[in-house]
Amino acid sequence: MITEAILAKAAALVAYEGLGDACVSVLRKEWPGLRFVVCSEDDIPARLSPAFEADGFNLYLVGGGEHCLALSQDADSAIGIVVASVED
Repeated sequence: MITEAILAKAAALVAYEGLGDACVSVLRKEWPGLRFVVCSEDDIPARLSPAFEADGFNLYLVGGGEHCLALSQDADSAIGIVVASVED
């Protein structure tokens, strides 16, 4: 389960660390049981709303279904976060 508090703290860490490998390492150390990945907002389906919006990036939830990972809107079953960089 990924709460609003986790999303807010993750967003603060991303804002501080910046986007990239260092950011992912810090997030993984903070929440070792969750999965994290960084990509471009262009890689996210336009129909999907972010779980958290920030300046320069958005956070999306990753759900773990039967066998495949997929973006999700369900915070209760989320197992990770995608950090999507937003380019002007």
